[in-house]
Amino acid sequence: MLKTGAVLIADAHYSDVHPEFLDFLKAIDSGTIVTSQLILMGDIFDLLFGHIPLTQQRNGEAIALINSLSKKIEILYLEGNHDFQLHAIFPNIEVIPIEQQPLLCHYKHQKILLAHGDYRGTWSYRLYLFLIRSSVVLRLLNGIDRLTNHAIIKRLDSRLRQKNHCRSIPNFQEKTDAHQELLARYGCRYVIEGHFHQNRTFHYETFEYINLAAFACNQRYFVVQCENKQELLQEVFFK
Repeated sequence: MLKTGAVLIADAHYSDVHPEFLDFLKAIDSGTIVTSQLILMGDIFDLLFGHIPLTQQRNGEAIALINSLSKKIEILYLEGNHDFQLHAIFPNIEVIPIEQQPLLCHYKHQKILLAHGDYRGTWSYRLYLFLIRSSVVLRLLNGIDRLTNHAIIKRLDSRLRQKNHCRSIPNFQEKTDAHQELLARYGCRYVIEGHFHQNRTFHYETFEYINLAAFACNQRYFVVQCENKQELLQEVFFK
């Protein structure tokens, strides 16, 4: 069940380059942002993988604060393509892996689908996602990374530092249109995703598609409004 006042945040890509997410968590902890339900929509961390301890060590402060908040409020974490195998890292949080996405939720009388957004795509991309999320593969990569003085993590860091989280995707609506039949099959009123960083809403015949802005781009998050409001989500600038 989604609650009125629930906070949704997507694609914070928390790292030393994008540290704002930690301040966001502190604002919730202090009561500056008031909510009883926090929904993390994936890619909250730039690199956070189960079975690769270095990624957990580097994000230790934010991980500890999320775990502390989970004792006060309800937190759902939809795994993304930058953060997965998280159950052991967040033991008190309901973690939703990719195979359980999109997640069917209810708000009042409406059905709402939540997903990070990377559960669709070509068969080769889905195969890649399956392999990279494998515990066996992650342990193997961790061993190689340690033997090579963390060459894999350093390479990923280098590539991610060059990423533009505010990039507009050309013909994005056409890409969404191509999946309209798939999304309509769920029989929901809203589909809410992150992953693409577009902050766009498209109205289809039977449902409304909402792609959230990336917090890493402009520190925007979203709040579920009461039912009589025209829009389901209120956009809020953190900074």
